[in-house]
Amino acid sequence: MNIAVAQSGGPTCAINASLVGVFKQALQTSTIDAVFGAKNGIEGIINDELIDLKRVIKTNEDMELLRQTPSTVLGSCRRKLPSIEDEDAPKVYTNIFNCLDKHRIEAFFYIGGNDSMDTVQKLSEYAVKIGSQIKFVGIPKTIDNDLPITDHTPGFGSAAKYVNATVQEIIRDSSVYSIDSVTIIEIMGRHAGWLAASTCVLRANDEIAPHLIYLPESRFSTERFLEDLRIERAKHKAVIIAVSEGIELEGSEAHIDTIDAFGHSNLSGVGKALEQLVRDKIGGKVRSIELNVMQRCSSHICSKTDIDEAELIGGEAVKAALRGETGVTMVFRRISDKPYVVTIESAPTNLLANKEKLFPTKWINENGNGVSDEAIKYFLPLIQGEVNIAMKNGMPTHFKV
Repeated sequence: MNIAVAQSGGPTCAINASLVGVFKQALQTSTIDAVFGAKNGIEGIINDELIDLKRVIKTNEDMELLRQTPSTVLGSCRRKLPSIEDEDAPKVYTNIFNCLDKHRIEAFFYIGGNDSMDTVQKLSEYAVKIGSQIKFVGIPKTIDNDLPITDHTPGFGSAAKYVNATVQEIIRDSSVYSIDSVTIIEIMGRHAGWLAASTCVLRANDEIAPHLIYLPESRFSTERFLEDLRIERAKHKAVIIAVSEGIELEGSEAHIDTIDAFGHSNLSGVGKALEQLVRDKIGGKVRSIELNVMQRCSSHICSKTDIDEAELIGGEAVKAALRGETGVTMVFRRISDKPYVVTIESAPTNLLANKEKLFPTKWINENGNGVSDEAIKYFLPLIQGEVNIAMKNGMPTHFKV
């Protein structure tokens, strides 16, 4: 049999580790012959643009370099497949299954987030409809950590580690001057504030900042924000604020740029809007910092736990397909925080596709401007360990197809 794997959605610094997990498990399975990589997600299957991965990943050194290379080495897409009942569905799905049959592909693995699981679900449903025996298995990935069922998602731990290291450096930078200052740090999170919330782990390193944390899960009030800030300014010369990009500013949608194929808004500028609000209403030295795409692929400070787990869950996906499972997504189940123990299982993809897991409101304080210490126990294990990054001429080196 042959298998195929593709990557979809936003890049992370762990998504290639899951690709390595699929590839490595395939090499260890005598019944698997070719391992194809589809270029640019499901579009590579639709357009019959496949790469024989055994021709490009030739050595153990290649696998290790790919494992620690950020972004999607196969390319990505945000292609939404039509519902299998739609009028134009037969043409699209016929192209997909013709490509899979042409290359004798009996299992297809899709590495991605909420929307990518929508693709896995539709393909598995169509396979049942036409009597195809091809197996479709989802492998989770998203820095947003917003997939339900799974305890966490590959990519999140490394993004959280980068965000916290960066915020800690901003704290040091802002503390050197004698004048009062306010720094607002805008962190990714459209509807779910997991990344911004993770900055609470800095308290484990005896930091008292960020002094304020605002998440989409809690109603945001500009009046309350300004009052919160006045209270913190009375206590601290340099006030640090972490804010999710998805908080809703009253009466403003100025930070919504575009809408993608899945109906999600692409956000930017909430930090700048709050900067202007503080400047107008309070004054003083104020700046905003948008971490933007750097959060997604900063592999130079990735979490070893994250990279190791991403590889493991890719391998487990192959095992699930070999057991005959289809229409499933691999998930983590946490057994304990300390010692940190997780297991990997499969769950029906329809429980994850197009669904979001929000940050628990029980971990948000009463005023909606901070996160409880209880959340620290959840976050800390996910950012542990460092990868021995391959370097060349003083810079990280990356695997390229």
